[in-house]
Amino acid sequence: MHHLLTLTSTPQTIPHLHLFCNHIKETEDLTHTTTPTPKPVAIVTAKNESHVQATVVCAKKLGIELRIRSGGHDYEGVSYVSQVPFVLLDMFNLRSIDIDIKNESAWVQAGATLGELYYAIAQKSKYHAFAAGVCPGLGVGGHIGGGGYGNLMRKYGVATDNVLDAQIVDAKGRILNRESMGEDLFWAIRGGGASSFGVILSWKVKLVQVPATVTVFNVNRTLEQGATDIVSQWEQVADKLPNELFIRMLLKTVNGSHEGEKTIDAAFLGMFLGGAKQLVKLMQERLPKLGFQQSDAIEMSWLESVLFWMDKPVGTPVESLLERATKPGIFLKRKSDYVVEPISKTGLEAIWKTMIELGDVMMLWNPYGGIMSEISETETAFPHRAGNIFKIQYSTNWMVEGIEAANLYLNKTRKLFEAMTPYVSKNPRKAFLNYRDLDIGTSSNGNYEEAKVYGIKYFECNFDRLVRVKTMVDPDNFFRNEQSIPTLPSRKLYRYKEKASISYDSVTSLG
Repeated sequence: MHHLLTLTSTPQTIPHLHLFCNHIKETEDLTHTTTPTPKPVAIVTAKNESHVQATVVCAKKLGIELRIRSGGHDYEGVSYVSQVPFVLLDMFNLRSIDIDIKNESAWVQAGATLGELYYAIAQKSKYHAFAAGVCPGLGVGGHIGGGGYGNLMRKYGVATDNVLDAQIVDAKGRILNRESMGEDLFWAIRGGGASSFGVILSWKVKLVQVPATVTVFNVNRTLEQGATDIVSQWEQVADKLPNELFIRMLLKTVNGSHEGEKTIDAAFLGMFLGGAKQLVKLMQERLPKLGFQQSDAIEMSWLESVLFWMDKPVGTPVESLLERATKPGIFLKRKSDYVVEPISKTGLEAIWKTMIELGDVMMLWNPYGGIMSEISETETAFPHRAGNIFKIQYSTNWMVEGIEAANLYLNKTRKLFEAMTPYVSKNPRKAFLNYRDLDIGTSSNGNYEEAKVYGIKYFECNFDRLVRVKTMVDPDNFFRNEQSIPTLPSRKLYRYKEKASISYDSVTSLG
């Protein structure tokens, strides 16, 4: 315990606020680091696995809530903020990466970032990658546990689909791997939000193959340049293109060609696992309205493409992927939706009108299809598979401090979200866990009925199985937050135990 105390900062120690604000991704929401925000009673910066075990055991024994931060990218701050007294377990020191090119796998600790993982892979092979997010500052601990999508998803699935093993500290302080935790817990932590079940120490991931040269592009079109027709065509083909091609669309309000007028800009940001000549031919055949030209295609390595997707200038040193943000940069709000039927041109025009009226809310449309339609919705806890054309991220950023500004921008985001209701999935209106959004529901102390409201949206048919796994591995609901997986109510647990006649230590299938 003495060694643990030396790694702990409390509000009475000088480094406390610095540690609290540090290691939060630079685009994280400043709302959660401002003075009125409840701060942890202690911050533990674990340097080895035993520190994590001791923190879990001590916090549980003392009856104090634990929050776990790997990359600090949580949009609602639930990985490092709570309204009750809590201890913050910061994993950023646990960041080792062991690449095994021969077996096309890697062990990566929870505190490592995607940028560090991608860089480490490229140092070993220019023909390998990992199918995960496009933001290099993401911590792998939470990112993979919540699904983890990126521009390789149509070819190789989400990060969750490429996990081979894991190490987790459970509520008893034990370190478990895939064999010792059992297939049910291993299923749950892949897409179900691993922090509801324990503390991820590391993931063993499958590396995927990429060509030495990929081709990227970023082509913009406004309404005056025919954006409505192009977006409509994109909707028809984006999920049906070859698996090697991923085209994200970013929609935002910009100044029009005439003074005082506003218009919509549609940016088509893509990556193709192949050469420019092949891409140009494919784009002209499948998305002709975009008017794609040879000059739009830029060839580079896969690692360099990560920087391109971060809107870094071509030629930016790949070593910049190793840089870590030291302070948050903006206030923000994010929300998500899934679209299962193409939106008509009339619908698109109504959306443009609302966006122009609001002015500050962007949308990112991310295509599905490819291998995502071939993987069962129950293969892992991540359910969003066949039937989805694209996923939407609603994105609002602002720099003005204060509750008045926050309410203004939050309301704008919610108004666009509401306006999109006719065009998105229904019953449930599906949501993506890694785009954490407390607007869709919260639970107090793991209340099942409250949790079901958001749980069905995040996990669909997998929610009840997640609840059963949670009840078996963490019956005291120690690992919890405002949107964690709840335990079964006692009356339902009694009926379930009678039916199952099993315990956590002997569990084999809760399916």
